[in-house]
Amino acid sequence: MSAPLKQNSFVLERTDFGKLILTNAQGERFVGVLPVRAFPILAPGEGISLLSNEGHEVAWVDRLGDLPAAYQSLIEDELARREFMPQLHRILEVSSFSTPCTWTVETDRGRTEFVLRGDEDIRRIGTGRSLLVADAHGIHYLVPDQKALDAHSKRILDRFL
Repeated sequence: MSAPLKQNSFVLERTDFGKLILTNAQGERFVGVLPVRAFPILAPGEGISLLSNEGHEVAWVDRLGDLPAAYQSLIEDELARREFMPQLHRILEVSSFSTPCTWTVETDRGRTEFVLRGDEDIRRIGTGRSLLVADAHGIHYLVPDQKALDAHSKRILDRFL
């Protein structure tokens, strides 16, 4: 097993089949490398581990912005394929103020409905202004700043917090 590499001591490329290949300073090739964020919500561009197919860390990236643009693009593309966290911009309506209930919301990916199973599925993150809302299927909706929501959305959220 090889030790994790320091940032920028690797070459990153994509195969014809879309898999990431990492070649380390010793010439070892790892096909199917997966990037994983250490802090996906609070610091998405910092602390990214590159894992081998077997789940072993083969490289660490302190800051994504410090990598060459081509590497940044490869990593961001791979992360976008695996991560799905729409941002909730507005709560249009809820079916009930008791749970479970159906929420109709506007997100950065369009209008949608989901079922909120319980009040505990709304969590404060970071400094407390951000929220993470989990639906019955395990999809997480990010509210980056609850104070930035419109008055109607804030009133609805206040009933659940």
